Amino acid sequence: MAANGSNKAKIAKRVIEVLEFFDEEHPQATVMDIVRRFDRPQSSTSELLCSLVEVGLLYKDPHSRSYSPTPRAAMLGCAAQPDLVRDGRLTGLIDRLSAQTGLGVGVFGMVGLKVQVYNWRGGQRALRTANPFAISGGQKEYLSDSAAGLLLLSTVAQPRREGTLRRLNAEVPQERKFCFSELAARLQQCSETRNVTGTAGFESNAHMAAVLFPDLPRNQPLAIGFVYDPSEQIDPSALLQTLTDAVARCVEGQTAAPALVQPLFETPGLQPAASRLPSRMPAPQVMSARLAALPGERPHQ
Repeated sequence: MAANGSNKAKIAKRVIEVLEFFDEEHPQATVMDIVRRFDRPQSSTSELLCSLVEVGLLYKDPHSRSYSPTPRAAMLGCAAQPDLVRDGRLTGLIDRLSAQTGLGVGVFGMVGLKVQVYNWRGGQRALRTANPFAISGGQKEYLSDSAAGLLLLSTVAQPRREGTLRRLNAEVPQERKFCFSELAARLQQCSETRNVTGTAGFESNAHMAAVLFPDLPRNQPLAIGFVYDPSEQIDPSALLQTLTDAVARCVEGQTAAPALVQPLFETPGLQPAASRLPSRMPAPQVMSARLAALPGERPHQ
């Protein structure tokens, strides 16, 4: 029975791995793409992809033999999510922050004693990291080894927070153990400011500036942050201000994000990504004129 349960857990993990493989850089995948990325057997990977096609989570192109996710894969669980996830505002926020700055943008959640990358959008330059695939969706790190983890842990109320810290310090490897009083003080600071800067973790040398989303269900904290290699060009306080303003607008249902931080990297021959996005919403008069120009539509008086 134990072996059977272990196999089912492995299958579930592999399904998530496959779905997380797809992103802007990898809209499609072949069997061998998945095999190389996750070091899996070819035969079982092919069988798994076929099964995902059968349940409607993947399309299969009969000519290229490549796979791509279906809308069903994107919509699973959406109805039970907070509004900013269900209506796509969170995805739009990630798009804008990435385009405005050129930095990596991650969304992070707490799973037990670890912080997990729920969503990852890579920056215009690859991070210096020991992981050949850099930071990616699904990766986990001990809460104490990541700035995002500390921010999420700060949402745990006392006295439960203290107990969680003790369990965490008992579980981490010897070389990762921390000074209890120092970390407790830093968590209190994170709890008061609802933001953090520091090391990103996840086998990288990168740093992070992150903020919490407000008004989420209890014990389900969510953070969003910029991840970047340390540089004199980058002002962490400006990043935090950009995130704070952008999250506030996202929660309020506004789509425009502030442009306090300009793109740091530009691709030769291309316009900066931020130039393709409006820095603010059109004025009401302009919107009314546009609506009036549409057949069958009248602007509200």
